[in-house]
Amino acid sequence: MARTILFNKPFGVLSQFTDSSTASSPSPTLSAFIDLPGVYAAGRLDKDSEGLLVLTDDGRLQARLAHPKHRTAKTYWAQVEGIPDEAAIRALCDGVALKDGLTRQARARLIPEPESLWPRDPPVRYRKSVPDSWVELTITEGRNRQVRRMTAAVGHPTLRLIRARVGAWTLDGLESGRWKDAPKA
Repeated sequence: MARTILFNKPFGVLSQFTDSSTASSPSPTLSAFIDLPGVYAAGRLDKDSEGLLVLTDDGRLQARLAHPKHRTAKTYWAQVEGIPDEAAIRALCDGVALKDGLTRQARARLIPEPESLWPRDPPVRYRKSVPDSWVELTITEGRNRQVRRMTAAVGHPTLRLIRARVGAWTLDGLESGRWKDAPKA
């Protein structure tokens, strides 16, 4: 029987089980948190992003979640520099021109700081002279650092990025650095 788990990936952790870099100070990997043979990440979160990572031993599920042709919706909470106006939010929804082409249409809206948010280690650098705000963004493609590039393109660089949902699965009740078996989706 296939095994699928949900993991709340902390900031600074690689979305793989081994660190193949040659850096003198290797980054923590999934193996520091998960000791389950045969499960692999269905998609990635970069080292600087946090939140929901789905791991499974089901190759078909892995492909369905990770491959752009399946258009699996992924929702992110982005803490951004400044406060996006209606034009910036509309641009995120309509599609943003990036160096690798126009993004697909997305759903975007300003939200209050998520209530269930955990502290980040290290904390985000705050500037007294520049306000920040939170944007919820749902996309159906997964280009490299896409959400960060989209918010920067509309004038609001991302300070902190958390994936809150993949398909029907959410982070709800899952502490940073913890995992649980996924409910049937």
